[in-house]
Amino acid sequence: MTKRYSVAIPVAVLCLGGMAALQRIGAQQPGRAGASPETPTQSLSPAERIAREARAAGIELRGETSYAPVSEPDFGPLMQKMSAAKAGVMKRQMDLLEQRYDMSDRPASGVAMSKGKAVQGGVRVKLPQGVTWEQLGAMTPDEIRTKKLFPPGFLPLPHPNHPEGGMVFPQFHIDEVKKQTGRDLARFDLDLDLPDHFLPEFPPPMYLTTRTDLGDVSQGKLVTSENFYELFNGILTPKQIEGLRLLVTPFPQQQFNGTADRRSERPSLGVTCFDCHVNGHTNAATHLVGDIRPQAFRHRIDIPTLRGVNVQRLFGSQRALRTVEDFTEFEQRAAYFDGDPVIATKKGMNILERGSQVHDMAEFQELLNFPPAPKLTVFGTLDESRATPEELRGQTLFFGKGKCGVCHVAPYYTDNNMHDLQTERFYSAHMINGRVAASDGPIKTFPLRGIKDSPPYLHDGRLLTLEDTVEFFNLVLGLKLTAQEKSDIVAFMRVL
Repeated sequence: MTKRYSVAIPVAVLCLGGMAALQRIGAQQPGRAGASPETPTQSLSPAERIAREARAAGIELRGETSYAPVSEPDFGPLMQKMSAAKAGVMKRQMDLLEQRYDMSDRPASGVAMSKGKAVQGGVRVKLPQGVTWEQLGAMTPDEIRTKKLFPPGFLPLPHPNHPEGGMVFPQFHIDEVKKQTGRDLARFDLDLDLPDHFLPEFPPPMYLTTRTDLGDVSQGKLVTSENFYELFNGILTPKQIEGLRLLVTPFPQQQFNGTADRRSERPSLGVTCFDCHVNGHTNAATHLVGDIRPQAFRHRIDIPTLRGVNVQRLFGSQRALRTVEDFTEFEQRAAYFDGDPVIATKKGMNILERGSQVHDMAEFQELLNFPPAPKLTVFGTLDESRATPEELRGQTLFFGKGKCGVCHVAPYYTDNNMHDLQTERFYSAHMINGRVAASDGPIKTFPLRGIKDSPPYLHDGRLLTLEDTVEFFNLVLGLKLTAQEKSDIVAFMRVL
């Protein structure tokens, strides 16, 4: 049994029951394989059809086991093997991105994030050859699926190495954390796949609901265990400072721990909450959700911002956790270790005390505010004396023809609900670099306040720009927006 889970295949693949799906990856063409069987599907729901197609394509819908093996490989040979495979793994993922997107550094004119980083502009999703957005918008979902014309960039985005998974951080964050604290968040087997110009600014500003007069309370610094006290002593209460201390304290995690079953070169103290939710915002680090099996069905995570959690009532893209306290405790008990408490016990699960530690951490998180939006009124809508004609037209479309306001309700642009877009109406089940393109299911409505600060978009980061996002919803919801109407909605969202 131990030999079976040794260096031949990454441990995470087998531990999450993904072996059967992984065996078929090589037989699938990335992004477009797995055509639907020619059988009547009119009586099936899109999700049922997807399941039928997956079975026909030889994709296992159920893993061998939900549990990770507690036994571990010899670290030296494992690291050597996975390090040698890294270039090939990353090339496969970067080839996929190049097939899907225009990856060039092309900032939008006259718009920047809160600290001044350029916002990338334009539609980056590449269309299938021979069709236009207008032609796609005139087709039914069945037509698009049958003709295989759903843009590849609208399909689920796999993890940089989906069979392996795990936390992967941007290089700029790795460098700054190592400089400040000596911790090394680099993985010997993987790098983050998205270029820096598509990621949020770093370090992002931090705004507090209790001290809006101070602006960026991080003073332009990455908040870590090295500086949190000097930055916040005299601004926060002692209880809030203790909560922040815990948020910047490293604890063991699946890939970063002190055992031989890790993906860091040296034994690691772990990761902090703020390694992903940097300064209470996000650095677009990625991971896989811990609550799906087998491995090939797990969703990539685009790390969400913590700004405005005080106005939210659901936490996690699909978990529907009810409080910030639940979310905080869940991350430590489950998400850090892929939802497997058995392996967490081995690697060093940190069990937070609900009445004090979790409470303190949640209290600090609930102070995190959205960035200033000088063109918005207290109702969250545009001040007509400050807005441009394009932004005003965009607002009308947002709450009207565009149907954005059905879910993204002012003033914070969330309905605190979950919605299933049923994107599987547009494609057949197939494998993409180890990720099954199947149904996404209900996804939380994230707030849109400050949205220009939080690229990439959608729950798995498959949409690189706001223009991509508008094109996606225009197609998926059948809105039939004109080119000018799309541009107007983007202009409105950029001032939220």
